Amino acid sequence: MDAATNQACAVGFPEATSAEFLYYFLVSQEKDFVDAGKGGAQPNISQGIIKAWSISLPPRAEQTRIVEKLDELLSDLDAGVAELKAAQKKIAQYRQSLLKAAVEGSLTAKWRAKNPSAETGAQLLQRILTERRTRWETKQLAKFKEQGKTPPKDWQKKYPEPVQPDTLNLPKLPVGWVWASVDQLSPNDLANGRSVPSADVGAKVLRLTAVRDGQIDLNATKCGAWTDDEARPFRVTAGDLLIVRGNGSLSLVGRAGLVLAVNEPVAYPDTLIRLRVLSNIVSPAWVALVWDSALVRQHLEQRARTSAGIYKISQPDIVSTVIPVPPFEEQVAALATIDGVKSEISIVAVAVDQSLKQSAAQRKNLLKAAFSGQLVPQDPHDEPARVLLARIRAERAAAAVPQKSRTRLHTRESA
Repeated sequence: MDAATNQACAVGFPEATSAEFLYYFLVSQEKDFVDAGKGGAQPNISQGIIKAWSISLPPRAEQTRIVEKLDELLSDLDAGVAELKAAQKKIAQYRQSLLKAAVEGSLTAKWRAKNPSAETGAQLLQRILTERRTRWETKQLAKFKEQGKTPPKDWQKKYPEPVQPDTLNLPKLPVGWVWASVDQLSPNDLANGRSVPSADVGAKVLRLTAVRDGQIDLNATKCGAWTDDEARPFRVTAGDLLIVRGNGSLSLVGRAGLVLAVNEPVAYPDTLIRLRVLSNIVSPAWVALVWDSALVRQHLEQRARTSAGIYKISQPDIVSTVIPVPPFEEQVAALATIDGVKSEISIVAVAVDQSLKQSAAQRKNLLKAAFSGQLVPQDPHDEPARVLLARIRAERAAAAVPQKSRTRLHTRESA
């Protein structure tokens, strides 16, 4: 089958090596090639760099032995890696099935049968809306007091009604559950962080990498060029949900991490959006759990916008997100069940990840041994590489001479 390359690829036709030997050598140099790459957004490596790259050239017969040995060892290694990746995929699928069961209520079906809720879904929703309005009014009164103002007449009429959840095409929830928008669950508490340059000294601020596996790593920080007073409005507290505002990967934009115990002041940057919920009605841990579900991911990924290769979401994308809300006691029961299973899954996942890292290190060691003369034995009867190179140079020179002669002869005949 015919094939072609674009300007991002270079094609070579080796003479002193087999294509297989050269392929394995180039693979062994991958990290060094990356380090040699030049450019900002898209580093690249030129033909000149590749042509000048040093290679320890063994005899042609030894090259064949090296390739055969690598084929044998790496095929076994690849088979093991394939099994590990299959296990990794099954772990991810199991996690999603477990999450789906939690979100739809089947995970706590037996618990619910033994602990029927005295509150209907409609009553729960009304309680959510009442609590939301009460919280908003309390904040407004606190602002008036702080400013030394008397609340104006009919100030309650300025209450912003929350975004209604779009429940079209959503599954039916168990009795006592209700669909709610994030806006209904988070009155006036959604806030972008602040952009802060790095500094040697200053109030601590989280890095984007702090969002890990549904939690916030409070050790992933840097010093920002701002004072404690400037950072104070952006300090995180336990129960905050921090949402990734932008990322180069669509699967990562909108991911969230839950803040657990906070031991020292730390703020969040403009790359994150803070979400606080009515914690007496919906557990922040429950929202963090649901946030990784296919339901929420689909909502956010459909609304993400891309610019210069970066996907971004905005506050309206978040407030319109729909969350299934069970009675608080059932949230606690579901989270306890999930936590128990997650610890077992994590043990298996860590073991698989460790095995994959060991496989990658073993591959690297095999390639290193192959191109340092330690993988296969040397044979003194092999034709030395210097002889091979000398013959190639002679053949090139011989091939070039007749071409010039034919050109001159053609010129004479034409005259």
